[in-house]
Amino acid sequence: MAKSYESEHPVKALGLAATDSSGHLSPFKFSRRATGDDDVQFKVLYCGICHTDILNLKNAFGMTQYPIVPGHEIVGVVTEVGKKVGKVKVGDKVGVGYMVGSCRSCESCQDDLENYCPKSIPTSAAPYHDGTITYGGYSDIMVANEHFIVHIPDNMPLDSAAPLLCAGITTYSPMRYFGLDKPGMHIGVVGLGGLGHVAVKFAKAFGCKVTVISTSLSKKDEALSHLGVDSFLNSKDADEMQGAVGTMDGIVDTVSAHHAVMPLIGLLKAHGKLIMLGAIAKPLELPVFTLLGGRKMISGSVTGGMKETQEMIDFAAKNNIKADIELISADYVNTALERLAKADVKYRFVIDVANTLQQS
Repeated sequence: MAKSYESEHPVKALGLAATDSSGHLSPFKFSRRATGDDDVQFKVLYCGICHTDILNLKNAFGMTQYPIVPGHEIVGVVTEVGKKVGKVKVGDKVGVGYMVGSCRSCESCQDDLENYCPKSIPTSAAPYHDGTITYGGYSDIMVANEHFIVHIPDNMPLDSAAPLLCAGITTYSPMRYFGLDKPGMHIGVVGLGGLGHVAVKFAKAFGCKVTVISTSLSKKDEALSHLGVDSFLNSKDADEMQGAVGTMDGIVDTVSAHHAVMPLIGLLKAHGKLIMLGAIAKPLELPVFTLLGGRKMISGSVTGGMKETQEMIDFAAKNNIKADIELISADYVNTALERLAKADVKYRFVIDVANTLQQS
């Protein structure tokens, strides 16, 4: 049985929480644990809004424990550190992404892949080591073990850095792991949303030729003029798709809605890789024959380990990569969630927590 925050945690905090599967967020007073020897406490300045937040708020996975304070794209400034902390100091800019814990001893953890640990602990709505339930970054204070803290370089603007802790690492990690990061490679990016626009920026920074593949022709000018992609492919246009057959070394598919993958596999060169990042509820059809004709691969990936997340943030800072955001006030968050569900955002909502979160 989960322990209560009131009995276990003494640090008073204010957040935005939903109490049922309607997902409606309201101001919520709660408490966090005192800063332990290995912990970092920080004042939350900004928190990004991820599509996964919607799924968790509405209990789409059947595991949400209410009340839930969502948010796993969290950035702020350190206010207190435990006596054993050596990674950061008071005043440093830091962030927390999708995880706040893991077993630290399994094969995945030993390989710096805490994201694949069977006992990894999400930042929001999951049982923590002490039996309490984790509360996320739609809140004014955060406390986390230093292992799960990311140090953010001083030259990064914190508001647009926040989404990199989810959208950034979720796209960076598979491109690195699957070798889709070599100059001159031709990389396709399916979908131009929160993940897709960041995937484009990383691929361009790697020196790749980038093609956006989208059903929305309205996004063509944005992709070409603002994001600087090399080409735009309308996936509804059979002639355009046919003309691009066998031209891509890899494709990063960021779309969470059900869609056909066979046309995408056809775009790959021999030995090409299609990497699925979207959490699609309905099973996809697997066109095996298309895979056989070229030793092609379909794989998947979620977020990244802590070592790689730090590497991603440092790479982004060096290459001036940041998310394109719409900064919102805390009292706008329910409207933002409704808009996000309709894909009405360019490209990521970020809550201005420090300046706008207050008890109503």
